[in-house]
Amino acid sequence: MSGPRKYTVEEHGPRIRQFLEPVLAAAHLEMKFDVVAGRTIHPEIEDPHLMVQFSGQDVDLLLANKAELMLALEHLTIEILDVPSDEHALICFDANDYRVMRIEELRMTAQTAAERVIKTGDHFQFNPMTSRERRIIHLALRGEDRVKSESFGVGPIRQVVIYRADMPAPTNIVLKPAPRPHRPDDSRDRDRDDRRGGGRDRDRRGPGGPGGSGPRRGPRPRNT
Repeated sequence: MSGPRKYTVEEHGPRIRQFLEPVLAAAHLEMKFDVVAGRTIHPEIEDPHLMVQFSGQDVDLLLANKAELMLALEHLTIEILDVPSDEHALICFDANDYRVMRIEELRMTAQTAAERVIKTGDHFQFNPMTSRERRIIHLALRGEDRVKSESFGVGPIRQVVIYRADMPAPTNIVLKPAPRPHRPDDSRDRDRDDRRGGGRDRDRRGPGGPGGSGPRRGPRPRNT
């Protein structure tokens, strides 16, 4: 039985660029990317063949909301390349070392959760995660024989549950809803517009049009 297909910069780099360059241009994102050979400090968890590394002024937009946009671009690129599901981890997107820091965060969280489960006997349930992040949790605990980790749910609400190995799998799991996506903060959008010379008229002129003579609205009451 043959091993996984090899993904190389020479063969797949041009196809990745052909897809990403017009997408970034259409989105007016001020950033660039390089397609490089994969490297990682956690090969036991993630050992990619290829990495797409982003840089530039708008990288913070890629990394907002737990890198939602970057992971979406990664997923679409993998679909364009027709990568089998069991080989998705062989192509990774990253910016500002987000991937390394996220792996370390998940590893530490998994260990802390396992210690809590061992001590209390209660299971621990994570929020919904991507398949790659669930895999990191499972791999982080594979050497811990006192607990088991198992995924429950389907699609965007699939989540990891840790429970003691000497106890049956929990049957009272209530699946948590997937986090709701949200727009980046408006002030960040305005900053980006200003850098491009496209600030909004209402920001320059104030309320009520030119001169700002219109009535000002007070802050809306907030529910407590």
